[in-house]
Amino acid sequence: MPRTRLIAALFGLVLTCFSVTAMAAEVRVFAAASLTNALNDIGALYTARTGDKMVASYAASSALARQIEQGAPADVFVSADLKWMDHMVAQKLVDPESRFNLLGNLLVLIAPANSTLGKIDLSPKTDIAALAGEGRIATGNPDSVPVGLYFKQAMERAGQWGAVAPKVAGADSVRAALTLVERGEAPLGVVYATDAAVSTKVKVVGVFPDSMHDPIVYPFALVAGKDSAPARAFLDFVRSPEAKGVFARYGFKVN
Repeated sequence: MPRTRLIAALFGLVLTCFSVTAMAAEVRVFAAASLTNALNDIGALYTARTGDKMVASYAASSALARQIEQGAPADVFVSADLKWMDHMVAQKLVDPESRFNLLGNLLVLIAPANSTLGKIDLSPKTDIAALAGEGRIATGNPDSVPVGLYFKQAMERAGQWGAVAPKVAGADSVRAALTLVERGEAPLGVVYATDAAVSTKVKVVGVFPDSMHDPIVYPFALVAGKDSAPARAFLDFVRSPEAKGVFARYGFKVN
């Protein structure tokens, strides 16, 4: 190939690559911490299929909602409960028409993997405070973090919150609570089944009956004013059979 044609071909290739890169979009997703592993995998698949990139921020739903309230740049909000999504709708910070419920989960009691505590058939009569002994029960902040709110509700329905509340070590997110148990800093923890499943350092000792708390639901929605084709494409993708398969593999209940 003559030198001039070779240079022209290389120049054209560079322009093509630049054009493709310039056209790629970023979808900024603020999602509940319990979705970290599954959404990271789904984000990689989304990029492979579309060329666009999911940029995720994971934290407690309460923290993410407040960040969006303060102007943090987000295109999609995913909560681990209905309360915080309802709050965002009421504040006109998400598009209610784009909202949908996709996932469910289980609330579980965990202990360090080397704990001598065996399997427990949890019920409203199970004395959770006594199980903790002199130790603490790690979970999300029961005043704001969804997993802590679910646990508090379960204990209130069982008439045990008064005894349990002083033993609660309220963490900033469900993953922070998981870490406390992994490190042996708390003999017990209350997290979602999917969080326990991704750790080899803890074991599930009991599952809270669904009747003890409201259903664990994950709603998705566009952030208000961020209705773009890439953001809608991402919401379509998380409802695809491929993405649902990933969620199911991590143990989520998929609607």
